[in-house]
Amino acid sequence: MVNYKERISSDPKKMLGKPVIRNTRITVEAILWKIASGFSFEDILDMYPHLELDDILAAVGYAASVMESEEVIPAALVKS
Repeated sequence: MVNYKERISSDPKKMLGKPVIRNTRITVEAILWKIASGFSFEDILDMYPHLELDDILAAVGYAASVMESEEVIPAALVKS
């Protein structure tokens, strides 16, 4: 498993502080939207030739880590 902390950084002076692939201005959000839109990892690497596969995996790992700490509201408590 890729350690996302080695590849993802955040700086309030870059991209409004959004997490980015280290030493780039490519946000984790942009990578995730590419994946959600159906682009393969190979497609993304072609779009951003200076990225490595581990950068994409780090973006996914970062998102998983954020989701892991999210509080889930049980469905039974949600009113329609």
